[in-house]
Amino acid sequence: MTQDRTQDIAQTRTAVVTGASSGIGAATARALAAQGFRVVCAARRTDRIEELAAEIDGQAVTCDIHDPESVAALAAAVPTCHVLVNNAGGAVGVDRVEDADLDDWRWMYDVNVLGLVRITQALLPALRASGDGVIVNVGSTAGRWAYEGGAGYTAAKHAVKVVTETLRLELNGEPIRITEVAPGMVRTDEFSLVRFGGDREKADAVYAGVDQPLVAEDVADAIAWVATRPSHVDIDELVIKPRAQAAAHKVHRT
Repeated sequence: MTQDRTQDIAQTRTAVVTGASSGIGAATARALAAQGFRVVCAARRTDRIEELAAEIDGQAVTCDIHDPESVAALAAAVPTCHVLVNNAGGAVGVDRVEDADLDDWRWMYDVNVLGLVRITQALLPALRASGDGVIVNVGSTAGRWAYEGGAGYTAAKHAVKVVTETLRLELNGEPIRITEVAPGMVRTDEFSLVRFGGDREKADAVYAGVDQPLVAEDVADAIAWVATRPSHVDIDELVIKPRAQAAAHKVHRT
């Protein structure tokens, strides 16, 4: 390896994106790669992240954020990290509180909150080692609103908001910036389909008549913008919604 090539690798900024196998995560990996980052694509579905990593000249690391050993293996593969995007998350079900499936609630809290904390804890040494780290937590407008049938998911995303705010306080004075990017209505291939147990008709009804809901690339563009601000600039939170969505209960449909 030539000296110039060695220097190029040493100077390359590294970004880690969880949940990179689809949707916002995959779009974010592409957006950060376009900004010059070497992107570590982390997710459970190895075939998908390997394909993505090959496309963007990144690295695929199979990681289950529920599993501490898997998270530790991810951290071992990333000695220095400039940007961490905690994107992995999801929603299951639309039950009322009185009918809540606590296993579904437990899964949502584990993947949206505890998984985020596991990854952050594991990668903080690498973020510190960069001398100029950024943590972007992908929250949701569900972390700001309540709506019927959404208590399990909204509770988890409210927790993401508060964890982000607390990290901002606790890491103040260190060379690490903290941001929550909170999307509203985003149409992706899987989010609503997973929430409705694979029922395509119910999933499609969420977006029926909505004039241009957000797509994954819109959110990825916002994340990449946050991650590339000057090192003294911290975007504490960024709420992004489609024009058609004024609030959870106020969506213009044609």
